[in-house]
Formats: sequence, C-alpha cells, structure tokens
Amino acid sequence: QVQLVESGGGLVQAGGSLRLSCAASGGTFSSYSMGWFRQASGKEREFVAGITWNGGSTSYADSVKGRFTISRDNTKNTVYLQMNSLKPEDTAVYYCARIFYESRAPMGSWGRGTQVTVSS
Repeated sequence: QVQLVESGGGLVQAGGSLRLSCAASGGTFSSYSMGWFRQASGKEREFVAGITWNGGSTSYADSVKGRFTISRDNTKNTVYLQMNSLKPEDTAVYYCARIFYESRAPMGSWGRGTQVTVSS
C-alpha cells in the first residue's frame, strides 16, 4: 500500500503561485498514474489534475486548465502541482492519490492533504 504525504500549501494572494508536492512511499510509484484532488469547505472532493505513470499524458479539470500544471519525478517518487494565477475559489485542501487515469477515479488511500488559501 502506497503512503502519500502532501506539502507546499499556504496562504497566497490572488494572482500568486504555489507549488505542491506529494511524496510517495511503500509502493511502485513509477508504475502508477497519479492525480491531484481538492476539497473546499462544505463541498465534495473534486478532481484537479492527473498524470500517467511516465508523465506522457496529463489531464485537467476545466476550472484549472491553463493555470495549473501537474508533473512527476519518478526518481524522487514525487508528483507536483504548479499552481499559477490563483483565485479565491481555488481555496481548498489539496490531496494526491493514485488514480485510474481514463476515469480520473481515485484508488487506494489518501494522505492528510495540504491547505491552500487564496485571499482576494
């Protein structure tokens, strides 16, 4: 079972940038498709971005397309989410997870997440 630890969140003004990291251990990370999800207060968890095992394909929610970039480094067992042009509506707890890439559905366990707060 893979363990996931997210980091890099914080408080940022609208228009700013953050880079989230998700470190994986305990599994064969380099064979997994991975994704980022977020959950705002009072809302359901939603898909943000996904990446295939080798980084060859990526996908994004419409709400973040053109602003967020997902990437991975299989030598470091880490997946990243570069977030630019942040908006107050991006405020949420961000989680990474192993995913079924085509369906964007998460599988396995979740980490504790990292809080992103965007002030207007």
